[in-house]
Amino acid sequence: MTGKMVSYSSSGEVCNGYLANSKGNGPNIIVLQEWWGLVDHIKDVADRFAEEGFTTLAPDLYHGKFTQNPNKAGKLMMALNIETVANDLNGSIDYLQNLPESTGDPVGCVGFCMGGQLSLYAGCSNPKIGACVIYYGIHPNVQPDIPSLKAPVLGFFGEKDPFVPPNVAQSLEKKLRQAGKTVEFHIYSQRDHAFFNDTRPEVYHRIDAEDSWTRMIQFFRHNLLGS
Repeated sequence: MTGKMVSYSSSGEVCNGYLANSKGNGPNIIVLQEWWGLVDHIKDVADRFAEEGFTTLAPDLYHGKFTQNPNKAGKLMMALNIETVANDLNGSIDYLQNLPESTGDPVGCVGFCMGGQLSLYAGCSNPKIGACVIYYGIHPNVQPDIPSLKAPVLGFFGEKDPFVPPNVAQSLEKKLRQAGKTVEFHIYSQRDHAFFNDTRPEVYHRIDAEDSWTRMIQFFRHNLLGS
């Protein structure tokens, strides 16, 4: 890990997150965790963004809790207080934008699994989000206010995902388009849920993970830098 844990204030409460600085004054990215918590994989993703020139923050939405047990992860996910999460997201965005190395430009947001749904939620609830990426997003209690969305959306899904099957992804894409939003979804053939997670060899697929990464970096650079 090349970043560091930081603490900051949000609505009078203390938040923690993993901060990975770029070598220069790059655009800002928020990385949102899977249902496991703020684990090393998410920190590694933040480090990879920093290597690409982004200043990146991965907030700890479980406030110190994490697990490798799917049953416990599901309970942690369902126990999330959405109002608290919204405050954490807003505080994280403000903290990132106020860093000395921040460009102060619109913030990009990406999330995986639970974090994917929260990424769309952030894009719909905070106008400072200038680009939104979803990786196989799911959370039954999170209902993004799509009419309020300003940011373009890029989404990645797996054809064999039992949690977010293609028809669910296609329905969301249709809903976004009908609302007049800018959206581009990719459904990778034969891929499972979490195909991007290289710590899970049973579902990870290097070629498609790398393809989605390249598309995402281009998406953020275009929408956050205009390049």
